[in-house]
Formats: sequence, structure tokens, C-alpha cells
Amino acid sequence: MARRSPAAGPKVLAIVLAGGEGKRLMPLTADRAKPAVPFAGIYRLIDLALSNVVNSGYLQVVVLTQYKSHSLDAHVTKTWRMSTLLGNYVTTVPAQQRVDKNWYLGSADAIYQSLNLMHDERPDIVVVVGADHVYRMDFSAMVEQHIESGAACTVAAIRQPISLADQFGVIEVDDADPSKIAAFLEKPKDPKGLPDNPNEVLASMGNYVFTAAALEAAVIADHDNEASSNDMGGDIVPYFVSRGEAGVYDFKDNEVPGATDRDRGYWRDVGTIESYYDAHMDLISIHPVFNLYNYDWPIYTSHSPYPPAKFVHGSGDRIGEALNSAVSPGVVVSGAHIYASVLSPLVKVHSYASIQGSVLLDGVEVHRHAQIRRAIIDKNVVIPEGCQIGIDHEHDRARGLHVTETGIVVVGKGQLVTR
Repeated sequence: MARRSPAAGPKVLAIVLAGGEGKRLMPLTADRAKPAVPFAGIYRLIDLALSNVVNSGYLQVVVLTQYKSHSLDAHVTKTWRMSTLLGNYVTTVPAQQRVDKNWYLGSADAIYQSLNLMHDERPDIVVVVGADHVYRMDFSAMVEQHIESGAACTVAAIRQPISLADQFGVIEVDDADPSKIAAFLEKPKDPKGLPDNPNEVLASMGNYVFTAAALEAAVIADHDNEASSNDMGGDIVPYFVSRGEAGVYDFKDNEVPGATDRDRGYWRDVGTIESYYDAHMDLISIHPVFNLYNYDWPIYTSHSPYPPAKFVHGSGDRIGEALNSAVSPGVVVSGAHIYASVLSPLVKVHSYASIQGSVLLDGVEVHRHAQIRRAIIDKNVVIPEGCQIGIDHEHDRARGLHVTETGIVVVGKGQLVTR
């Protein structure tokens, strides 16, 4: 193995945890892993995590997969190709039962069962990130703080109102040194506010930086602990906190090139249908809360050979138009009205149809006079002529469509829809 110049800095291996089942995103995850769920028309959720990692300069990346991973494996393999000349790669690693007869029992166990990857690369630092959040982040700044602090583990955290603390894993900082973690609390009811703002708490973002040797020792000890739930946030972080070796990185200090005042510090966990829907609505506001048009920190993905979107007919009430919407390549809007919606590749909308506040995934076809309101339509669904979705929720439920408590209607992949 070639020697690295000391000026090159520490060797970093990035591990993306992409084995999540995503039960709260059903039916979108009925046929795919959560990180493979399409997002913002042309992307998949994992593209955001991988883009953050490679934009940060870390080009040796392993993606640990497990649940219904075929489409995820195929996407990463076809899309994320690095220059092998320089030893760079993004590769998926499925659960392999390398150490026993169990599949991954949790995120910490996934890393334990993949220690051979660390042994092969011999990194100094390991960056561990989730694959199902929407955000931009320069991990190199977090790695720099981690090294300077001397911590064995550093947890990325975002400030949240103290009233929402019971929805997150909350970090309580050391009063004498706010960069150190004093306690890690899971969904606390009565947490302590931050020293510089008693009305806020630090919520874990599910992103971590570890000194490699310390991470290996921690996951081995975790494996040997029969009482452990084998979870990074629930077990590994508290392990380092108990040893006084855990630090926190405040996301507000992260500067991403090209960020605007509007979208700086944006982070959303898209673990539910509501948050997935809301994240799409954030994209299409006039001044986006999450800005896809930041070319200094691009989101990478594969680009299929589809033609440009096309809008046809422009007379009387038969006008093909899309307002306050994101429209992908291959879309044809024929005499239909689209408002505040996201249309993925190869969507076809026929004359006199109306779509408002909705997300249509690849290959959806909407026939004449159909009306869709506040809905998510998964791939390859055909909406019949004159069909209404999201207008009468009792009728939606009677047809077997999924309706959330907040009134978002979800049509599953390839699901048959009747009038």
C-alpha cells in the first residue's frame, strides 16, 4: 500500500447507514428501502447523504444496506462511480452474517459486522451518517473540530425549541465546556435548555465522527453486552458520554458554500409521510427553504436520457401550465393545470386535469378531468379519467388508498385506482 504524505491529513472513511425499513413511510417503503425513496423529482434520499459526504472531500464511502435493498443497490452502483485510479469509491455492502447467523440487529451492530471494511482501509477517522435526512452539511468542519477537541466521538446536533424536545434524542452539554456532552437523553419530557439559550435544546442529527480505534472498541463492547439494543444513538453515544469522551458539533456553526440566509441550517428528518410531503413543499416555495439550485454544493444523481419537459395546448380553458412547481425531464403536461406540485420524470397529465399540492413519482399518468389534491402518487400509477383524489377522504379510504391523520393521501407503487 502506498504511503500517504503527512500533509494529506488524517485518512477518513465514510459509512452511510442505509438499512432502514422506514415503517412510518409506508406505503412508499412497501417495495423499497427508505433511503431509496425518490425525492424532489430526480433524486433518491440517499443522494443527499452521499452528496454531502463527497462534497466534504471524503471519497472512500461504504453504504451499509439490508431491507429490500435491490433498487438502492442498483441506484448506488449505477450512479456513484468514483475514479479508481486514486483509490476512491462508493460501494454498497449488504448484511452478510460475517460474524454470526444474525442480520444487522441495529445501526451499531451493522458497523460491528462490517469491521472488516475498517481493517481493510485502516482509517484514522470514521464519519458515520444516516441516509434519510434532507440537509446540506460540510462534514470536514465537524471532523476538524473533532480532532482539535481530542474527543473519541462527536455528535452533530441541531438546535430545536425546547417544546419539541420529546421528539428527539437530546444532548445536554457540560456547563463548563459546551462542546462536551454531559448527558444524552432519549425524548426527554423536562430537559435543560442550552446555556446560551434556555429555550432551545440540541437534538441529535444522527451524524457522527469517531476516532477509528475508539469506534471499533465501542462496537465490540456493545456486541458483548447482551442488554444492548445495538443502536448508535441509544447505546454507542451514551457509552462515550459515560467515559467523558463525547463532544457535540453545533450545526449552526456549519458553513456550506453557496448557502443563502433562507436555507442555511435547514435539516429535516423525512421519516414520516407528513415530513416527506412537507420537505417537497419546502422545495417549491418562491424562495425555497431548501434550495436545490446551490451549484456550489450540488446534489449528485444519475441523469436518464429523457427529453425536456413539454407543455402543450394554450387556448380557452385547455392550457398546459405549471405554477410554483418543480417539473422533471420527460414530463408532458397537455392542457392541464399544475400548482404547487412536484412532477417526477415521465409523468403525463392529460387535458383538463388539475393537480394541486401534490407529489407525483416516476411514470404516473393522469387522465382527463382528474383532480388531485394534497396527495403523493407512487411510481407507475394510472389515474382514470374524471377520478378525484384528496377531495373526499372517506371515498379515498373506501378505495383502499392510504390517508394520513393530516389528510395526505398516498397511492402505493403501481396501485390500481378506481373512480
